[in-house]
Amino acid sequence: MGSSVPPSITPGVLLVTCVKTKQQYPCAAKDLYISTLFKKQKAYAERLNVPWFILSAEHGLVAPDEWLAPYERYLPDTPATYRSAWADWVAARLELLVGTLRGTTIEIHAGADYLDAIRHQLDARGAIVIDPLNRLTYGQRLAWYGAAEPGQTVSEFDDQSIIDKLLDQSVAVAPSAFLAAGSVAANSAGLYSWWIDDQGAADVSHGLGLPFQPGLIYAGLAGATRWPSGTRSQSTLWLRIATMHLAGSHEFSTFRRTLGAILAGATGSTRVNEQELSDWMRDHLRVVTLPSEDRDELGRLETRVLKVLDPPLNLQGMTMTPERKRLKALRRAVTKNA
Repeated sequence: MGSSVPPSITPGVLLVTCVKTKQQYPCAAKDLYISTLFKKQKAYAERLNVPWFILSAEHGLVAPDEWLAPYERYLPDTPATYRSAWADWVAARLELLVGTLRGTTIEIHAGADYLDAIRHQLDARGAIVIDPLNRLTYGQRLAWYGAAEPGQTVSEFDDQSIIDKLLDQSVAVAPSAFLAAGSVAANSAGLYSWWIDDQGAADVSHGLGLPFQPGLIYAGLAGATRWPSGTRSQSTLWLRIATMHLAGSHEFSTFRRTLGAILAGATGSTRVNEQELSDWMRDHLRVVTLPSEDRDELGRLETRVLKVLDPPLNLQGMTMTPERKRLKALRRAVTKNA
């Protein structure tokens, strides 16, 4: 049987998943797939400098330079008999191309449907499987690959670079550090992302009654022009984060109300203890901020960014999940008892 090992071990082979978003014309496989996720997978594979291949639902195992035409097949939509044959085909071709898989460390970057289909075949051949992205959300997967350099404003980035920056946990700071820097350091409009540590995630899991992972939990903006009225906002990242998120009343902050409802739910209460909430946030959260000079575009930018990040505690305009459904119930209970 194969086994799982920590992702810190350099693999002998890397397998990455195909994606839906593709070029409209035939080209090399490494250039056919054009989603944000695949581009990050490709960059990671090239940095790793080991043999790598693409898991294609249509073509099986594909080398990066193989020429492919666009296709629409999606592995989870295929019958079990197809997935079984597909997995045997992939493993057999991989062994043909790289030699025996016994003792070979294979790192796989793919969704559960792809990995579950092929794992048995790799185990049977004695491979050692690494699954570093196990149970990560889409946003967390993007963050895993790294992000853009810090120190620039929104106006200097395209959408993808902004997403990368908000996903760069390495530049996230503790609330104490944010507050110590003072208002001058965050005296502008902008975007932000909130991150939670292991213990904080365990607390949230207890409050929701559902599994909850550490990492990115919420993202938002401060200071966007209000449309369609065109009313100019005077809010800043400092005002939003320091005076509304980390202090004050949960009634005036969506994010604070959300966390307060979760922590209250963990104790069976429907009342938010403001001081305990503030202390908990300072102990378990970190924040990334990205200033913006374009208040007029900021709201539209946030909408586009949130569709990609999909932070689990954002509610407005987001796809309903069991976590969000439970969260809405907790928030209603707190609001009713306010």
